[in-house]
Amino acid sequence: MTDLSESRTDRVAPDVAAVRDHVQLTRDGVTVAENADGVAAAETADGAAAAETDDGAAAAETDEFGTRQRARRPAVASLLAVLRWVWYSLTSMRTALILLFLLALAAIPGSILPQRGGANPAAVAAFFSRHPTLAPILDHLGAFNVYGSAWFAAVYLLLFISLAGCVVPRAFRHAAMLRTPPPPTPRNLHRLPAYCRWETTLPARDAVRAARQVLARRHFRLRVDDQTLAVSAERGQLRETGNLVFHIALLVVLLGIAVTSGFGFTGTVILKEHDTFADTQIAYDSFSAGRMVNVGALPPFTFTLDAFRASFVQSGPTRGAAADYRATVTWQPRPGAPMRTSEISVNHPLTVDGVNVYLTGHGYAPHFRIRDGSGRVFDETVPFLPRDGVFTSQGVVKLPDAKPQQLGISGFFLPTAAADPVTGQPISIFPAPDNPVVVLGVFGGNLGLDSGIPQSVYTLDTTKMHLLGKGILRPGQTLTLPDGQGSVTFVGFSDFAAFQLTRDPGKPIVLVAISVAIAGLLVSLGIRRWRVWVRAAENEAGRTVVEVGGLPRTDASGGFTEAFARLAEELRRRTDAADAAADGESDGVMRIGAGSRRDDGVS
Repeated sequence: MTDLSESRTDRVAPDVAAVRDHVQLTRDGVTVAENADGVAAAETADGAAAAETDDGAAAAETDEFGTRQRARRPAVASLLAVLRWVWYSLTSMRTALILLFLLALAAIPGSILPQRGGANPAAVAAFFSRHPTLAPILDHLGAFNVYGSAWFAAVYLLLFISLAGCVVPRAFRHAAMLRTPPPPTPRNLHRLPAYCRWETTLPARDAVRAARQVLARRHFRLRVDDQTLAVSAERGQLRETGNLVFHIALLVVLLGIAVTSGFGFTGTVILKEHDTFADTQIAYDSFSAGRMVNVGALPPFTFTLDAFRASFVQSGPTRGAAADYRATVTWQPRPGAPMRTSEISVNHPLTVDGVNVYLTGHGYAPHFRIRDGSGRVFDETVPFLPRDGVFTSQGVVKLPDAKPQQLGISGFFLPTAAADPVTGQPISIFPAPDNPVVVLGVFGGNLGLDSGIPQSVYTLDTTKMHLLGKGILRPGQTLTLPDGQGSVTFVGFSDFAAFQLTRDPGKPIVLVAISVAIAGLLVSLGIRRWRVWVRAAENEAGRTVVEVGGLPRTDASGGFTEAFARLAEELRRRTDAADAAADGESDGVMRIGAGSRRDDGVS
């Protein structure tokens, strides 16, 4: 073992020494020679090391050791490369699908959390009162105004750019393809997925002419080669057209939504019977407008709630469900115009100057007559907001001018009051006002209205107040406060209606675009794209051999084999019918799909 190791070392050592004495490395046209002393020299054909960058500029230099250094790319070229990569990444279909998915995810908070400018103006304030820690964080993230937030707009804009970058170049390519004739006939038709051949005594030129007539009648795009006696046919281009129409319609839908977002507005207002609303920003309970809306120039219409009628299912499994809501209003499109009367119901809004007035809900407004400690009387009718399906409603009354201290009333209105069988507490068992009752708590002290912190009109801050009295009142009953501090009388109640006013200028655009998108999708799914080639040539026996090959471009739903067989059979019948001198019999070989067989005809 020792001798073998030594002899092997003797053989390898001279080679290693030779390699150490002289090592040549050739890279990018530069020869580097390194001797045993570690001194390197570089040579090129013209005696200098040079390199050329990707932009064609010669810039390579060598350091003191003779090593070639990579030239720096110009900053402008690097920036353009980055921008090109960003654009290609953004306009890819994968990115568009990801952005569409992100847009759907971003819309989830808007459907779960209450939104400012939504149908319920007090829902956001109620959420803040129930979640005092979480609500400010969500508000900072724009969760209560999802569709107007910057991050939702960013995803929306990126999706629009991505779809436009995908669809517009694709539309130009499709337009060019429509002007391009079908490809020439392949040399080996028998290698295609579908193939058929037969012999006939009809001359080759006449056979090609007969095939051209059949294909033209089936609306194929044709390319006839008179030299090789072949026909190239293609159909189904409308499939791509429908696909493009669908995607372009999606772009128009996004454009319509953008028009509404910029030029539309949404607001809510609660009106008691006989109250009047004028279309000004200050008159809304909540208002959300696009950036392009001039809030000082809203349509100058007014309307008055004359009466409201609500009916409920009285019996059965759906007892208590709403049967019908109707509001009778008197409205005026502009000052000085004649007054008109209309009826607003669910899904039947009032339309004035492009603004739709929807009836979105209703409730009850208890009427109180309050006397303070100084003898001053306050007459208040305040809407109480429903909290459940039986219209258990909550509301507050604030009297900052009461003497000798400010008064606040917090309570519940029960349309049909009854005692809870478990707790004995009063509850509502039906939404209609069959047995109306209010449960009140009267507080005295500081309402906190002078602190500068905005408060909701539907909540009462009792941190600096104390309870003066509480009770359950029916219409006409009075709660007397202790120590001569006044009284509260429940006079009665009236109905109120909640309206949502919306101007949506992009709605017609979206409606037409969605209709076009559906039509384009149906066209894209219902059309199959495929190509057919027919070639005729005479064989050694003087007979004409007709070959037909087919290639499916899109066959996800199947059926191409059967369609090709029917076409081949029609082509063969056409050539046989045109061959008046033939005896109508021929031997044929047919292969459709992956199999082949001898056959007397095409099936």
